[in-house]
Parts: sequence; C-alpha cells; structure tokens
Amino acid sequence: MKTLVDHLAQYAAYHRDRRNIASHFIGIPMIVLAVAVLLSRPGFAMAGLWLAPATLVALVSAWFYLRLDTRFGLLMAALLGLCLWGAAGLAQASTTLWLSAGIGLFVVGWVIQFVGHYYEGRKPAFVDDVMGLVIGPLFVVAELAFLLGLRKEIEHAVVEIAGPTCIREKKALA
Repeated sequence: MKTLVDHLAQYAAYHRDRRNIASHFIGIPMIVLAVAVLLSRPGFAMAGLWLAPATLVALVSAWFYLRLDTRFGLLMAALLGLCLWGAAGLAQASTTLWLSAGIGLFVVGWVIQFVGHYYEGRKPAFVDDVMGLVIGPLFVVAELAFLLGLRKEIEHAVVEIAGPTCIREKKALA
C-alpha cells in the first residue's frame, strides 16, 4: 500500500497552482456532501442513526484514511460523520429536496473543480488514477493542516516530490 506521502504527492503533482488548490477547498467538500446525500437513500433509522449506502462508503473511506495516517484518519472520519449527519436529514426530506440538493451540490462542486483546473492547465488527478477521487478530500484536509502550520514534515515531503505551489501565468496569444 502506498504511504500517505505517496498518495498526497501524486495528487499534489496535479495541484500546484494556488487558485486550483483554493477551488478544491470549496468544490471537494461540496462533492463529498453531494455523494453522501445521493447515497443516503434508500436508508432506515436504527438506534438513532440513519443507515444507508452512504454509511458503508463512509466507513470504508474512514478505514482507508485511518490506515494511511491516524491523525488525518480521525479528522476525516469526523468530517465524513458530519456529512452523513447532514445527508440523513436531506434523505428524510421530500424526494425533490433530497435529489435537487444532491445533484445541485454535485454539479456546482464539479464546476468549481474544473475552473480550478483551468488555472492549473492540467486535467484532474482522477483521470489518470481513480484513487484521486478518494485522495482529493484528504488532500484538502492536509492542505488546511499545512496552512495552519501543522504536519510540516508531511508538507515538506510532499513539496519535495511534487514541487512548490505557484500562480501559473497564462501564455500570451500569438
């Protein structure tokens, strides 16, 4: 299994423009919440919890993140739990509200992602490796930690492999 640094560096190589990274802080949480919402039906309440396909996806994802890194894994599990909580409320609402919220978040989230990749000048990481869909949310959490001055050893290892962030200049039209 690849290490945390391996996964983050591979994903980071597609995300060196700061505007693209900023777009991911908005787009990826929207997409994760959208997937939780859309996978929250069918479902049922048991012991005060809403159990649905989203629950299984979140548990498997949390297990993966925990195997990569305990601290990031615990934070990811908590964030996925919040997504499940919000999604459960929408899943129990009308079909119109549930579906429009899920699809709306999904579409707008991806539009924001593709705007970021326009600035990057590079396709999204998942095009070359589907694991990018799982690593994307972790990348956002890691980038936030780095901005807060946390996990500097991980940040340095990722930057050593993927290179520094920048603002890419647009090429002049001939």
